[in-house]
Amino acid sequence: MNPLFPSNTYRDRRNNVSAAFSHGVAVFLSNGESPANYPANSYHYRQDSNFLYFFGLSLPNIIGVIDFEKNRSFLFGDDYTIDDIIWMGDQPKLIDLAAQVAVNEVRPISELASFLKNKPVHFTPPYRAENRIELARLLNKKLDELTPSIDLIKKIVSLREIKSPEEIVQMEEANEIGVLMHKMVMKYCKPGITEKELFGMAEGIALCMGNGTSFPIILSQNGQTLHNHDHSLILEDGRLLVMDAGAENMMNYCSDHTRTLPVAGTFSALQREIYEMVYQANMAAIANCKPGIQNIENHRIAVTILTEGLQKIGLMKGNLEESVALGAHALFMPHGLGHQVGLDVHDMEDLGENFVGYDETIQRSKIFGWGSLRMAKTLRPGHVISVEPGIYFIPHLIDMWKKEKRFEPFINYEKVETYRNFGGIRIEDCVLITEEGHRVLGTHLPKSLTEIETILKS
Repeated sequence: MNPLFPSNTYRDRRNNVSAAFSHGVAVFLSNGESPANYPANSYHYRQDSNFLYFFGLSLPNIIGVIDFEKNRSFLFGDDYTIDDIIWMGDQPKLIDLAAQVAVNEVRPISELASFLKNKPVHFTPPYRAENRIELARLLNKKLDELTPSIDLIKKIVSLREIKSPEEIVQMEEANEIGVLMHKMVMKYCKPGITEKELFGMAEGIALCMGNGTSFPIILSQNGQTLHNHDHSLILEDGRLLVMDAGAENMMNYCSDHTRTLPVAGTFSALQREIYEMVYQANMAAIANCKPGIQNIENHRIAVTILTEGLQKIGLMKGNLEESVALGAHALFMPHGLGHQVGLDVHDMEDLGENFVGYDETIQRSKIFGWGSLRMAKTLRPGHVISVEPGIYFIPHLIDMWKKEKRFEPFINYEKVETYRNFGGIRIEDCVLITEEGHRVLGTHLPKSLTEIETILKS
């Protein structure tokens, strides 16, 4: 069993969502075991985050229900059979598990369909096909008739995005594990070692100290591929290694760090120029994190610093503000500055990215680059966001934009060609918004040029 918060935490969370509705019920399906290659051989288990938030238990084949009208909570499920116990050992009764999360009413799973009959049912978008099919069966609907509750989605976002003090403790723990993962890779980053070996070291720490990684580790010398999950290369002198990795602690809270390391132990003059731009963008955006600031402004700060730096070395040109506003910088940084972090590394994005990162005060841009910003809305105390600027030289994107003559007044394509084999650089931290401003979560992880070179040499 996973550790739990005190039972009243889950009761209060359910009461908070229940208070927003006058009738109907909310249904939260747990995730089932997912077969890797045959039914008895499943992937590492991960519970649905909304189920964890309201019902806490990291177990498959149970369904949580909140009756809004009567403000009652139920768990529908079945106790383990003797066949289960033979293979898995003695298992607690569901009624005893329910008591740990302040649920007093437990019923067999077979009674759920009749319980839901003729009731307005609220549910979140199912992201697993089997849960989508199960919902359709329970509600006696066709798959294309399933309509998630927008009101429930918005209420859950409003609750989950502001982290409580007890949640921050868990997120600090996840970030500490993440720091250790990165420091281990820094220790062994040198020519001749394989990416796969470093990947295994990092994942091993996440598994022995928590519930594994918060997402598949990105560790590659081809850092220009933003989510590169290939680990087949041998580290080479003169190249850069991008590691984007995070941990999930035993209560399923997540971390997310990125560092870029020179395999040689020191940055070349060319690498230093680009790295310093990304570092300054990271530091300036973090410094501006505080309540009342729209996160899109932090994105603007970061990409303005990057554009200015790229202009100074001749890769970009023209009017700085116009270049940024039109998105010319997206050739080098096509993604947004960051996202929310919590029980998910991209927190709550199963509910819909626009519900999480945008609201009535700000709408998603249609401009390439700007439109990739996952979190744009006003920051509030309790938000945890990632800050992850980067500069990348993506040959296919360079070729496409050059052929289309896109942003020729702002991009010096002739000089960009000389960087096409550079790779990429990204620097990322998790930042908590506080009443006074912000705090970077976790023990300090080296990221300045001097710090990185020092730890690699040591």
